[in-house]
Amino acid sequence: MTDERNLVVDEELAGQIAELFRALGDTSRIQIIAALTLNDMNVGELADLVNISHSAVSHHLRHLRQMKLVRTHKEGRHVFYSLDDDHVRDLYRCGLEHAQHG
Repeated sequence: MTDERNLVVDEELAGQIAELFRALGDTSRIQIIAALTLNDMNVGELADLVNISHSAVSHHLRHLRQMKLVRTHKEGRHVFYSLDDDHVRDLYRCGLEHAQHG
């Protein structure tokens, strides 16, 4: 049996969770995360796939990096983006399932 008191969070943690959901509250960011569930990509690939400008993709990626939702790695001169960890993939999948069944 789960202790329901463990589900209650203090104001600081609630604020951090709210920031996370704000970061996910943009359709372009959701599309970027969705694309990164498939493969690591660079800004140009994401811009083409999501159909927004390179500068807009870079802006969204910067915000997602600050929230520790995506990370970067370099291959030569190219910078590739990937989801930070499986928790991000799980968050996306939960949101997708909720939207499809809601």
